[in-house]
Amino acid sequence: MGMYLQRADRKLWSRPMFAVTTALLFRTRWSRLPRKPARLSSTRPPTVSLAGGRNRSERFPSDSAKKGTSSAGKRKDGAKATRQFKSGLGFAKPSNEGQARPLLRPGTVSPRRTVPAHIQRPSYVETGHPPRSSRLFPRMPWDIEVKTPEQIERMRKAGRIAREVLDIACQAVHVGMTTDEIDAIVHEETIRRDAYPSPLNYSGFPKSCCTSINEVICHGIPDSTRLRDGDIINIDVTCYVDGVHGDCSEMVLVGNVDEAGRKLVKVTFECLEKAIRICRPGTDYSTIGAVIEEHATQHGFGVARDFFGHGIGHEFHDMPNILHFRNREPYGRMKVGHTFTIEPMLHETMNTRYRVWSDGWTAVTEDGARSAQYEHTLLIVEDGVEILTQKTPDSFPYFWEKNGSARCFSLNGARRYTLWVEKFFRDPSLLGHTIFAFS
Repeated sequence: MGMYLQRADRKLWSRPMFAVTTALLFRTRWSRLPRKPARLSSTRPPTVSLAGGRNRSERFPSDSAKKGTSSAGKRKDGAKATRQFKSGLGFAKPSNEGQARPLLRPGTVSPRRTVPAHIQRPSYVETGHPPRSSRLFPRMPWDIEVKTPEQIERMRKAGRIAREVLDIACQAVHVGMTTDEIDAIVHEETIRRDAYPSPLNYSGFPKSCCTSINEVICHGIPDSTRLRDGDIINIDVTCYVDGVHGDCSEMVLVGNVDEAGRKLVKVTFECLEKAIRICRPGTDYSTIGAVIEEHATQHGFGVARDFFGHGIGHEFHDMPNILHFRNREPYGRMKVGHTFTIEPMLHETMNTRYRVWSDGWTAVTEDGARSAQYEHTLLIVEDGVEILTQKTPDSFPYFWEKNGSARCFSLNGARRYTLWVEKFFRDPSLLGHTIFAFS
């Protein structure tokens, strides 16, 4: 499950000494617990929490207006956007009048599902908000927790459970299914494994997973919306077990998806694959974004700039922040024992602006273009990176693997993917084709 990022915050942390001084003088800005309203009672957009306790407000389309726009025009556009936001009209606007695919509208959200009392719950479940930090000073962006061997074993278990639940949900997808039915599957499979569905009541989120269809970038709330032939959908699953979270997401093609949609999905996966490939001790976290953006732009796709990956463990969202575009942010370097997610979100066009529905969660592309996302939880090990949410031989295959099966193995402590492709069966020397190679 991704996080919001405010551009002003990126500038603030670009000067470490300024950040320290500001934190000491104005500590209340970080220490005050952010509150996300259940409903919009004023023109002020909802505020959501960032790792480290920072806040951001949702950005309306008028915030990215061109410099030549007059002040009066900006106020008029801003007021219009606010009215649309409050009335549930913060929808995507078609980029062309001849667009055949109808854009999404909110469906009916069913009541919140219950979790058995014996299942361990995260600290935010009762109030809907993460507890206040007891630290005297706020954490710096490069202050990243190093997991102990015991924590790592628990992270592996959480990652395996998240992968199992995600695979079951992906395999169940079919034309005519509602996203609420997907949520029911995720919920039941999660609690059947004595785990808690992490999104449920996180900052008030009403469901157990995120389902993002077509132009929805992320944080789509499962409801009565039915999947149509040709849709693409991202299912984002996070499970909390033994005091830690495991987070992963995957794209599923519904029925007959056009070639442009298939390309978007495959390139998004390739971006994640290339980003994982550079992860090893000593690598700057800021280099991840450059790898992703370079590959995406080569294919004409934009990279979401306001949603990002994050550290994960005992906290659902923690340091570091993983930006998916070129940046020089001081988020530190990878060390053995770091756990984090990479979850690139690509837009079908180079327009990366977005709108948010009145539910305060569902983010959609401004021009109605489709969006795709893949996500893994990763662990830095001595000789590379371990994918804690890796696929298994029984996992739901990618559409380009339909004629074969996905398998994985472990070598020198680093997990690697292997594709078992039917055309290679005639030549035993080509049976294993490794995607990720670690030096």
